[in-house]
Amino acid sequence: MNTRKETGPETIDRILSAYELGRKLHQLRMRKKIALVELGKHTGLSPSMLSQLENGHLTPTLPTLARIAMVFDVGLDYFFSQKRGAKLFAVVRAGERIRFPDLPDSPTPSFFFECLAFASEGKGLQAYMAEFPHRKPAEVREHFHEGSEFVHVLEGMLEIHFQGEDHALKAGDSVYFDSSEPHSYRGASKSGARAIVITSAPRI
Repeated sequence: MNTRKETGPETIDRILSAYELGRKLHQLRMRKKIALVELGKHTGLSPSMLSQLENGHLTPTLPTLARIAMVFDVGLDYFFSQKRGAKLFAVVRAGERIRFPDLPDSPTPSFFFECLAFASEGKGLQAYMAEFPHRKPAEVREHFHEGSEFVHVLEGMLEIHFQGEDHALKAGDSVYFDSSEPHSYRGASKSGARAIVITSAPRI
């Protein structure tokens, strides 16, 4: 009969394994279609370490998990909550947000964004505060993603390129469009532009 007492780290690993953190991380990455290398650039973690986290060979620290959660626009409760039926209410303080470029290794990002509701689990939409530096048309890149997008300009002049046409939006203007179509943004005024951007999943 094996009477060896479980060590502290073994107990912690056993408890955390019940939450299947690696599986949840892998599901998030597949849902967002982000490669390990790209996720590593956003989080500052090596692809090797991220792979070990996904495979359950390494237990993430809370700071590591928090950084990953911010990139994927989810709260830490996504990894730990087992509750069902609870009413959703999540507050995000201004000082809690982290600013990300659209591409982690770009010398001239087309825009920067902050997740406004990263603490919410199971959201039906994503909300961002976005900054668009002044850029020339040749300096911005098109992208697309499933679903719809709503943009409300707060400051400056924002130019959105959609289906071959440029649309200039000033402070107070809004636009709603099918984000599965290639589109791009650029700050058209010298001081750039700021906007609230809301994206939603496609309707089934």
